[in-house]
Amino acid sequence: MRDYLIDKRYLILIDDIWSVSAWELVRSALPLNDNGSRIITTTRSKAVAKSCSTGIAEQMYEAKPLGDDDSQRLFFKRLFCSPEDCPQDLMKVSSDILKKCGGLPLAIISIAGLLANRRQTVEVWVNTLKSISAAVDKDSHIDKMKRILLLSYFDLPPHLKSCLLYLSVFPEDYLIDCRQLILLWVAEALIPGQDRESMEEVATSYLNDLINRSLVQPVKVGADGATVKTCRVHDVILEFIVSKAVEDNFVTIWNRNGFSDNYSSNKIRRLSIQEDISGQAEEMMKTLKNAAHIRSISIFGDNNSVLGKHASEFLSSQVLRVLNIRGGGVGEFYLGHVKRISQMKYCRITDGTQDLPEDIEKLQHLETLDIFDTGIRKLPASIIQLQRLVRLRVDPEVQLPDGIGNLQALEELSTIDLGFQSVKFIQGLGDLINLKVLEIFWQCDTVGRDVEGHKKACISSLTKLFTRLRQLSVVGWLDATFPFMSLCGGTPPPLQRLVLSIWNKSSAVPHQISSLLNLTRLYIGLSGEVSKEGINILASLPILLSLTVFLDDKEGDSGVFHPRHAINSQGFQRLVKFTFRCWSEAVLEFEPGAMPKLQMLKLDLRARCQFKYGDGGLVLGLQNLAGLKHVALSIKCEAATADEVDSLEDDIRGAAGLHHNRPIVQVERWCLRFDGTRVQQATIRTS
Repeated sequence: MRDYLIDKRYLILIDDIWSVSAWELVRSALPLNDNGSRIITTTRSKAVAKSCSTGIAEQMYEAKPLGDDDSQRLFFKRLFCSPEDCPQDLMKVSSDILKKCGGLPLAIISIAGLLANRRQTVEVWVNTLKSISAAVDKDSHIDKMKRILLLSYFDLPPHLKSCLLYLSVFPEDYLIDCRQLILLWVAEALIPGQDRESMEEVATSYLNDLINRSLVQPVKVGADGATVKTCRVHDVILEFIVSKAVEDNFVTIWNRNGFSDNYSSNKIRRLSIQEDISGQAEEMMKTLKNAAHIRSISIFGDNNSVLGKHASEFLSSQVLRVLNIRGGGVGEFYLGHVKRISQMKYCRITDGTQDLPEDIEKLQHLETLDIFDTGIRKLPASIIQLQRLVRLRVDPEVQLPDGIGNLQALEELSTIDLGFQSVKFIQGLGDLINLKVLEIFWQCDTVGRDVEGHKKACISSLTKLFTRLRQLSVVGWLDATFPFMSLCGGTPPPLQRLVLSIWNKSSAVPHQISSLLNLTRLYIGLSGEVSKEGINILASLPILLSLTVFLDDKEGDSGVFHPRHAINSQGFQRLVKFTFRCWSEAVLEFEPGAMPKLQMLKLDLRARCQFKYGDGGLVLGLQNLAGLKHVALSIKCEAATADEVDSLEDDIRGAAGLHHNRPIVQVERWCLRFDGTRVQQATIRTS
């Protein structure tokens, strides 16, 4: 980095530095070159701040608490949308509560989250004020924050406390997949009930409750505006959660601070390894002598040298329910030993190289098996005896055994390349009466043996499944007639999400899509043209919320999104998110009234086409998208001049600047290496 920056003028922001030594190491890589460069750092430590503020032109800014007006605005926005909506009898006690928060934003949000779940009466709020006063008077800002969090914690019902404490297994700043979190809560028996499906619904309500209380931050929200896909925990809140989880011996943690204080406990219930443990391997193994009570193991990062060597110690608990290994280099860790753990419900692992044990059928409680990206190429025949298996995720190249129809509990199956499977396996797919989610590769014209028999079996099974699937992803060279989309009895299929990536030359939008009246999300990838008829088919879907159109140029032809053919005000009435990826040549135009509820527009365009169609460039009518809030532009720079690239970016920024909503614009420039990977040409710029 130092060599790269030595002659450049640079601006670098480094967030949340924890120690002086860390700063000194980073600082050594940033050259002083008299080019007017700037370094901005943030920290919660005044000692670190002072260390960062010595030298030429350095200065320290200490963030001040919010003023009264900003505190009130933040507080009321969380509870009432605006101060004007607050009942008059609550104004005085609100002011007193805010004084106790001391202008600390996280404290204000936490107390607002606590009050959001209580009755809006003076008596209730005065009692809350008394609790805050008893907790925070004469405290420092940090102590005050922690005590307010303690109030929020004790206000939780027992079931929410356990779910909140479970978040301590994730590292700081970790982006948590909400779907996986829900499955983990269920597997850990933190959710009451007997029926798995209803338990998952309850778990979803618990997560939403924690979000409403401002203890968990939503990061990515679905197109419906309600489903939270990913979340994270604020680092101050996570510190508090970890301290409570360790205090209650809920979890034992290894992170950058070493082992948590309870690592020598006689009963380790949950083990979370969040950093490289190679330097502490022997101490860890001594700790695992107390592993008989471990219910779950979560491992993040690269720990292959230790895990491969000590697999038997890690997997010695007969009550283990969860094995969640995220990161590189797992190697032999689980493959030869997982068969010992008969109570396991959830197994998710990345980066292994060996086969699963032949007697995997002993895991009769297993509900989730995710071995995607492990290098495993064949599953043992006994896997079809896992009668409780609900979710199976493998690499596309994996060969599955015949008899898949025996897995009657199976609801999710991905990602299967039908070209690697036998005709008998494909026939068995149609017998999965509970299957709701299916992801497949289908190269129906490239199967080596018995092409017609293979194709016939594929069509037969997909036709059966199409009447009950909720999500379907099909990628490959497909029969242009899409016979498996035929309807039964005229009733629209229940399909809600569809991915169709069609590699055939001159492929088109299948007309059958117009009958998918329950579709809310659609991704369609084509090697050819989207005609006016194709646009009308897509526009006719009545409840479509998210649409992605990808035009590839695999055959060297010019796929065209009908140059100057506008998207008009007919159709797309509920669309919230539209992604247009065009690696061929295209112009996109929006007429007045087009996509009236669209909020997010993502564009991935080739700059070399910028001047081909005259004034206006590749995207016209941006100002006609009345609800637009965010534009993300990804510019493909191959074979383009600097003027073409700059002009494309300037056009989008200019149109967004004139839009009445002043949408956020995010721009990324990139090109392809010879190996097909993307290389970013410039830093992402947002305005």
